[in-house]
Amino acid sequence: MLYELTTLSCPLLALAQICERARSWAAEAEGGTLLGCWRTDIGTLGQVIVLRGFDTPEAMTAERRRALMSAAPFHGGDLLTAMIMDSYAPFPFLPPLRTGARGGVYEIRTYQLRPGGLAPTLSAWEAAIGPAKAYTDHLVTNLYALDGPPRITHIWAFASLEERARLRADAYAAGIWPPKGGPDQILSATSTIGLPAPGSPLS
Repeated sequence: MLYELTTLSCPLLALAQICERARSWAAEAEGGTLLGCWRTDIGTLGQVIVLRGFDTPEAMTAERRRALMSAAPFHGGDLLTAMIMDSYAPFPFLPPLRTGARGGVYEIRTYQLRPGGLAPTLSAWEAAIGPAKAYTDHLVTNLYALDGPPRITHIWAFASLEERARLRADAYAAGIWPPKGGPDQILSATSTIGLPAPGSPLS
């Protein structure tokens, strides 16, 4: 499966409307499955992040074209101030993404990598996933970009920010996280905390 991660920017008071409109847009698609819809709560505010999965590159390209050619992509109308659509493939050794109630607090974390840094990043993560199971059980998915600069985006789910902090601290203290050699490939990193919109399959 391939994935599209779309970031929609809007006025702060329009977040609920954009979430609803984005879900409506996804429901009308001829291909693709809505997996998650979040409003940003910590990080860059005034954004809705939409994750969709596609069975084929052709289906993802058709949906990208539909948005680009629309006068009101994602039904945003005059509420939409910016739109970024990124294409991703999953880390090959991870299980399929599982939707449902995953905790209610999501971290969407993107690392821009050094040129040539993807292969060693994949190897480092594959080696670390098992030993850090108490922490990595909260990993929803990890994806590598198919367009733009080399980068990965990983999505985590927690019951609270306190749970996230505790699990990360425990894994760091045990020396099992971060993946050995992984940080050597990172040029820059961003992290956003998102809260699921009503109707988000990842809730």
